[in-house]
Amino acid sequence: MPIQPTYPGVYVEEIPSGVRTITGVSTSITAFIGRALRGPVDEAITINSYGDFERIFGGLWLNSTLGYAVRDFYLNGGSQAIIVRLIHSKQGQGQAPDQGQAPDQGQTPDQGQAPGQSQTSDQGQATAKKAQLNVNGLNLEAANEGSWGNALKVRIEYVDINVRDDAESQKLFNITVLDQNTSQLEVFRNVSVLPNHPRRVDKVLLNESYFVRFRDESLPTDRPAAHAQPTLDKKLWDDNDTNTKAEENSGADGDDLDVNDFTGLNKEANKQGLYALNKADLFNILCIPPYKNDGNIDYDSLVDSAAEFCKDRRAFFIIDPPTNWTDKDKAKDGIQNLGAPTSYAAVFFPRIKQPNPLRENQIEEFVPCGAIAGVFARTDVQRGVWKAPAGTEATLTGVPQLSVPLTDPENGELNPLGINCLRTLPAFGRVIWGSRTRKGDDRLTDEWKYIPVRRFALFLEESLYRGTQWAVFEPNDEPLWAQIRLNLGAFMHTLFLQGAFQGRKPEDAYFVKCDKETTIQNDINLGIVNIIVGFAPLKPAEFVILKIQQIAGQIAV
Repeated sequence: MPIQPTYPGVYVEEIPSGVRTITGVSTSITAFIGRALRGPVDEAITINSYGDFERIFGGLWLNSTLGYAVRDFYLNGGSQAIIVRLIHSKQGQGQAPDQGQAPDQGQTPDQGQAPGQSQTSDQGQATAKKAQLNVNGLNLEAANEGSWGNALKVRIEYVDINVRDDAESQKLFNITVLDQNTSQLEVFRNVSVLPNHPRRVDKVLLNESYFVRFRDESLPTDRPAAHAQPTLDKKLWDDNDTNTKAEENSGADGDDLDVNDFTGLNKEANKQGLYALNKADLFNILCIPPYKNDGNIDYDSLVDSAAEFCKDRRAFFIIDPPTNWTDKDKAKDGIQNLGAPTSYAAVFFPRIKQPNPLRENQIEEFVPCGAIAGVFARTDVQRGVWKAPAGTEATLTGVPQLSVPLTDPENGELNPLGINCLRTLPAFGRVIWGSRTRKGDDRLTDEWKYIPVRRFALFLEESLYRGTQWAVFEPNDEPLWAQIRLNLGAFMHTLFLQGAFQGRKPEDAYFVKCDKETTIQNDINLGIVNIIVGFAPLKPAEFVILKIQQIAGQIAV
């Protein structure tokens, strides 16, 4: 701050440099949307490993392809994912919040929702249900919908209550919850039914339990009776007479999803379905694994909605091939029915074949979106987002076969249509052998035909958008413009040194312009500062042509 001199002597003042370092955003945070065995509904939950997915969402499940795609993502180099679990609602109507989310699952405090909340239908009835438990007069329910809750058991005990005053007067007790499917235990000690007690049972379960919630509007007046000890010939949880089981078949997984569960009425306004991702600060790649019985999604409507949503969020959509693409001719004919051409999406063909551990490792077909997103993430880390995620380095881990073997001539028919092929190459195995967006059809002659060009532009846009927030409300004159040129120029030059642009010199690779030519007086009067950033993107070498020529031998003279 400025110094006010009051005495004769030397004063030291630090002068701000005006440098505000712009940090590049992540490029490979991948969002997955679909059904899961368990977990919060219509919430964007951040996970950092497949172990997190198993713990929160239950891992692989025969009734959903979501878990397989997430597994492939981490097998192929993915690091961070956002999971949105959906359940089917009749008529796809809007939904209102209810209790049901376990704590510490990737939700940020500014999302306007208390910890421990999920979604159940208000206008359309949810077909999935939460398991119910009546624990000696204490009415509980599973933390979220699904048949997983039918495996819950609960015990009430009075032992080891550590309090200063009388336990009966404070109505204290202990709750132990067992999930028989995973053998996980939760223990909550010294909880009470008194409304003003600091360990009030409903609040403790809401904020600390992954398994159960209190479902009555009001607390009981008396603490629940303690369960009896098991007989000598049985273990604690094997004696069903000495603990409370969930009511039989009270929890249900619900019906298969339909397009209305993603983009139905009021979904966007309520941040549900596809639009639950608006609760996430940032995601870069979107995957929607098949959710219909025939192994597809609603290509005629959901693809366009998802691509448009990605455009708004500066993200990229990976489209899986339909099940009826069983050869290259069906792929050529079907590409016209895969939504409108857009540079914010790409389609990959064919599907992959893998052993299914839930069916004794029988070989089955799966969609490739998770594995491809993992390769995107791996390439971004190793080479940069400007490198095409394709070629001999883009190997697919955990993919022993492809559903349709393709030859070079067949690949040559599909590539000009913007269909990216997965190939089997000798010595390299299964690789991604194409890097075009849906605007990559040669007949469109679009400047955004290549995936790395589009994704690099999205990276620049998001990084510069976040890195220039400081300029809002600053005095709109040359000192501000100079700072903008300095900070943006430093960021772009760093990328130039990393090899992100064409050109041997900075002036050939990029420019940043912000001065009185871009911002005229009328713009200043309107409160606008205009910044123009240009860059020369790297284009992938799709076709490497070797020209070989014979030369005549040396002729003696």
